[in-house]
Amino acid sequence: MFKEIASKVTVERLRDITPYHRAKDRFEWEELPEDLRKQLIKDGEDYIDFIFVVLPAVRYMDFSRDGNRSRFEAVYFERRRALNALVLAECVEHEGRFMEQIINGVIAICEESGWQLPAHNNYPPQDDLLGLPNTKRPLLDLFACETGEQLAAVIYLLDDELNQESPLIRKRVSEEIETRIIQPYLNDYFRWMGGKGVPVNNWTPWCTQNVLLASMLPGMSTSLQKEMILKKAASSLDDFLDSYGEDGCCNEGVGYFRASGLCLFQAIEILNMATDDSFESIYQVSKIKNIAEYSMNMHIADSFYANFSDCSPTPGRSGVREFLYGKRTGNQELMQFAADDHRKETEITMKASENLYYRLQAAFTEQEIRDFDLKRPARTKDIYYDSVGILIARDEKLFLAVKAGCNDDSHNHNDTGSITVYKNGKPVLIDVGVETYSRKTFSEKRYEIWTMQSIYHNVVNFGGTGQLPGRDRKAVVDHVMLNDKTAEISMELSSCYLKGDIDRYTRTVTFDKGNQIKVVDQCSPKESEAVLTLMTLKKPEVLSNGDSGKKQLAVNDSVISIKDVKSLDTETIDLVDPKLQAEWGDRIYRTVIRLKDGRCTFYVE
Repeated sequence: MFKEIASKVTVERLRDITPYHRAKDRFEWEELPEDLRKQLIKDGEDYIDFIFVVLPAVRYMDFSRDGNRSRFEAVYFERRRALNALVLAECVEHEGRFMEQIINGVIAICEESGWQLPAHNNYPPQDDLLGLPNTKRPLLDLFACETGEQLAAVIYLLDDELNQESPLIRKRVSEEIETRIIQPYLNDYFRWMGGKGVPVNNWTPWCTQNVLLASMLPGMSTSLQKEMILKKAASSLDDFLDSYGEDGCCNEGVGYFRASGLCLFQAIEILNMATDDSFESIYQVSKIKNIAEYSMNMHIADSFYANFSDCSPTPGRSGVREFLYGKRTGNQELMQFAADDHRKETEITMKASENLYYRLQAAFTEQEIRDFDLKRPARTKDIYYDSVGILIARDEKLFLAVKAGCNDDSHNHNDTGSITVYKNGKPVLIDVGVETYSRKTFSEKRYEIWTMQSIYHNVVNFGGTGQLPGRDRKAVVDHVMLNDKTAEISMELSSCYLKGDIDRYTRTVTFDKGNQIKVVDQCSPKESEAVLTLMTLKKPEVLSNGDSGKKQLAVNDSVISIKDVKSLDTETIDLVDPKLQAEWGDRIYRTVIRLKDGRCTFYVE
């Protein structure tokens, strides 16, 4: 699709892109909402005395030494956020107050030995992790590409102003982008580029989007380079699109959708700007439209989204990019949803973002979102994403997400068959998510991490070992039903477990809307015991034991009734990881239910 269109674009039709307005376009910057202008200036003032400290080599080496990412990344990302804030503040105020710090930031980043993160500092095919950057062979990872975008955007916005200080600033930036972005992109190979039968994920549109921005902004590449970049980007985007099912589901979760589906959208936008809208017809392709509404379909309530794999339950509110994607695809519901969610966002300047283009785009879209008519709430729908095996259903009180699929998703957890339930927008049965990334997260020891294991998901396990990873460790879905009154999925899960532990495991989840969610587990374990795990944010309160083998638990506003119980115990999991603490607080709870005769029925109402 992309390659076919790109093949018809001649070099004469390619041009520099000029998105949004430069600092010298005073009318447009002064027309931004006044409260936004004030906050952008305030964000810059917060960094007026910021010191762009040297990034110590030994902090870069931390990851290869002990697996720690955060010590280096904290400094690396903060200097980029500082530069973004200073640039936007100068664009708004335009009095030169922030220029010296902007120059400091630009040159400091140009002086870095490598723009890639330590965790990504390896080259295919050997993939041996290097302790320090190889300055003779620049590496294109997510944030090297994003750094190229950032510096190109700084020059675009403040070209005249920086030239008054020194013409060598633009020259330095263009040389760095040529050496660190354009040349490795055209002459080296990285897996995220696709091709060669290599699986792709969010890296492909994320990196491609930023390479396009870094190279297509004015003065950063030649016409011939633009033509070669266009064709290579088109090939990568085709590979990415081919990796998705027709339903548009992202198997990495909403957080990664922001770095995949939304980056695909941005890449299309850039390609259109550079080619006189040659790629505009892509917005009418059904898969592109389906990808657009993914996050809306996964939304639960307030800041909560259904999460599987490494996705956070609170990946951030929807906003400008979703709104614009909805606009391009003619999806009024998505525009409605995104505008409504964006208005609940307290940080309207996106000051935590390292991507300067996102912040620029947000600033010049803010008024349009504020003016968008929200009288009619966006309508949500039930959906079954067959390509990934995710069922989403809701009524006025309850929200249900079921994960079928397999244990080979990108950023996979061994969670096939697990469910997530919310009531009145509050968590009842949760998916914990993932801790702060470390070297172990993406190593052969990944599944030693507790959050990755099925024994910490809402599913039955056997023998204490839990599910195993792999494409063959999958649910065999028997049937799915979705209508106004009922949502139901039935699946066989035995292949997800160690062969000697179980002969059969069937799980049927039935959502009787306006009433309850019913889960029936029927298992034939061999010698090991069948144990159901329920993960909750609040400690379950035992309401009554009822008759033999029956338990009732209260969790938030919900009551969970469980049959066929041999014993039930709840343990406290104290959260020490800062990421999980930010998402869930200091503790969560794991209820372990030993089953009678390998069967169990429980109801959530």
